[in-house]
Amino acid sequence: MPAQRKLDEAAALAESLSPAPLDLSLEGGDEPNYLRPGLARTVLRDLRRGRWVVQDHLDLHGATRDEARLLLGEFLGDSLRRGLRCVRVVHGKGLGSPGREPVLKGLVKHWLMHRTDVLAYCQARAAEGGSGALVLLLKGNRPQAR
Repeated sequence: MPAQRKLDEAAALAESLSPAPLDLSLEGGDEPNYLRPGLARTVLRDLRRGRWVVQDHLDLHGATRDEARLLLGEFLGDSLRRGLRCVRVVHGKGLGSPGREPVLKGLVKHWLMHRTDVLAYCQARAAEGGSGALVLLLKGNRPQAR
């Protein structure tokens, strides 16, 4: 058996046993995401790829559950009034929580899914908070007819 073939097979085996590169796993969809029923999957793909520019952000570090819910509601309401379409919510990774378990992460995702003004969300890119943040796409404001 040729020596190069042995090397190639060993490299292929090592590659198949190692975890997938970060970019592939993010594109694959293990990260938290949400898409309002009836919207095209391309909306979520574009959000994940950074097509939408983040126009503002909210940092919930150090907030209690009740404070976080209030702050999130006020932030989203203000963002909609200002006509913002894409915002980031930093909920943290839970490293400062008892047991180092994220408390706000699951709550924020739950709250967002129940808001009709949130069209989609996905995990932020690593430089924008990674698993400790979500990027949201909000409904656009349509001018009301008079």
